[in-house]
Amino acid sequence: MVRLTLLAHASTEAQRAVRFPADEPLSQRGRRELGRAVAPVADRVVVAPERRTTETAAALGATAGVDPALRDLDYGDWAGLAMDEVPAAGLHEWLTDPHAAPHGGESVAALGDRVAGWLDGLAPGRVVAVTHPAVIRAATGYALGAGPRAFWRIDVRPLARVRLHGRAGRWSLRLD
Repeated sequence: MVRLTLLAHASTEAQRAVRFPADEPLSQRGRRELGRAVAPVADRVVVAPERRTTETAAALGATAGVDPALRDLDYGDWAGLAMDEVPAAGLHEWLTDPHAAPHGGESVAALGDRVAGWLDGLAPGRVVAVTHPAVIRAATGYALGAGPRAFWRIDVRPLARVRLHGRAGRWSLRLD
C-alpha cells in the first residue's frame, strides 16, 4: 500500500499577482510560511523540478529526489503572464474544456493522464511529494474518480497537504 502526502509549494509572487507561474522562487511570504511548517514523515520524498518546489523541500529539511512527472502544468505561451494579459476567449476555452490547450502548452486532461500514470506507478511505502497545486488537483480528481472536469473545483492553497492511500487504480482520500 502507498501512503502518499501531496504537499503544495509555499507562496510565490506569481500567486500573489495572479500570474501564470514560470520557474520563479518562493516569495518572502512563502519563506515565512515555511517557518511554521513541519515536514511530513516519509520513507521517501520526491519533488517537482521547478525552483519553488525544490526550495520548499529544502526549507523543510527534506532530502528529495526530483521526479519530472510532478512538474507543473505546462502553461505554454501564458507562462509568466497576468490573467488580464491572456485573451479572454482562450482563457474561457481553457477553463471550460479540460482537453483544450489554447496556450500551446498542456491541457488539464493531459496533466491528469500524466499524474494518474505517476500515481499508479508508485511503489509501496510512505511517500511525500512536494509539487504544484495543479498536480494536486489532478491527483485528487483521479483518486476520487472525478477526472479532469473536477480540476477547477479543487482549491489548493500554498503548503496544503492532501493525503491519499491505495495502490494502482484504487485510491482513497484521507482526511485527518
